[in-house]
Amino acid sequence: MQHKPLEGIRILEIGGYIALPYGTSMLCALGAEVVKIERPVVGEDFRRHQNEKSPYFRQYNTGKRSLAVDLKSQEGVDLVKALIPHFDVVLENLRPGKVAAMGLGLEDCRALRPDIIYGSVTGFGSTGPLADRPAYDTIGHAFGGLYSIFGDEGHPQLAGGLSADLITGMATCTGVLAAIVGRQNTGQSQYMKTSIMEAVSVLTADSMAQLFELGHNPTRTSRHPQAQNFCVNTASGESMAVHLSSSQKFWGSLCKSMDRLDLLEDPRFGEYRPREANYFELVPIVAAEFLKRPYAEWEAILTANDVPFAPVLTMSGYREHPQVEHLGMFEPQDDGLPLVRPPWTFDGERPDRAGTAPRVGGDSRSVAAEVLTAEQIDGLIAAGVLFVDTPDTTETASAAERAGATA
Repeated sequence: MQHKPLEGIRILEIGGYIALPYGTSMLCALGAEVVKIERPVVGEDFRRHQNEKSPYFRQYNTGKRSLAVDLKSQEGVDLVKALIPHFDVVLENLRPGKVAAMGLGLEDCRALRPDIIYGSVTGFGSTGPLADRPAYDTIGHAFGGLYSIFGDEGHPQLAGGLSADLITGMATCTGVLAAIVGRQNTGQSQYMKTSIMEAVSVLTADSMAQLFELGHNPTRTSRHPQAQNFCVNTASGESMAVHLSSSQKFWGSLCKSMDRLDLLEDPRFGEYRPREANYFELVPIVAAEFLKRPYAEWEAILTANDVPFAPVLTMSGYREHPQVEHLGMFEPQDDGLPLVRPPWTFDGERPDRAGTAPRVGGDSRSVAAEVLTAEQIDGLIAAGVLFVDTPDTTETASAAERAGATA
């Protein structure tokens, strides 16, 4: 049986969407038990009206347990408070101050469990002039400067995928891991905070270094001369990327591959510094050479000459690539839907979530039973404070019920 580093750690998640759930999904894959607090009946928004079948929801929540409880009611808050001493970590990503207003803030939880690890994930930070603003992935891209290096000046362009939310999730995961070690070393409570705005700095650290080196804001093309990279088409229609960096060895290998050793003698391109200065003259020369051969030939030639390169893959191309399959990057589900596994291996094994995505309230009764009697649980269910999933109640929930639970 696969050993996981976080086995025995229990995490209570109060939030939704991507940033926090992605972080807790990584912790879940590492062995932590994650209980997700959701709204009764409808659950969190990323279920997208498909309950546990939504591919989005499954990617970020498989392996977790669902406790559907009304946190707008005092009885619901009291239930969560009763559960706090049974958990190692409480994580939330609601607007700053919202969880504290419910009575589930940092000091509330510390009063219930003095060594609690508490984490808050926000858009712009929990304090400061922008703290109360809502933020999503696109906002993180824009504010963090990513869009300024994704497109050309004066022509704002949306990104084709998200990254701000995911890097925030990974920052949350690493922050919690550090807090767990901190508590082990000191025996004391740990308070971890991160935000989309702060996490995006991980993705722009190189561009910020360029700002200081160049003395002006970098653009979409600023890095290419320094990195000596090219994105080119081949005669068979496939595209590939080449990244040489500053190593003279790789420039020589590329020239050999293209049968253009004359470029090594060209004063514009022979050495790194002049090649950097004349990069935009070099690009069409390299592009023209790559149009002379099909991709398969280039793959063989570049591999033989040790040139750093890769095909420009689509998502399906990545999914089906033999290297990806060899590394076990996808976790198959019973119905055939694959989930992207975490980017680590431990003793040669890649951790998976070893479970399914929960239905809304699918674990409400068993989690509540840790602190309540069966009679008390039935009372909360009857009062609408606690929602316990059954096929009948979930599948036949009317539009009116859903609207009422969302209000």
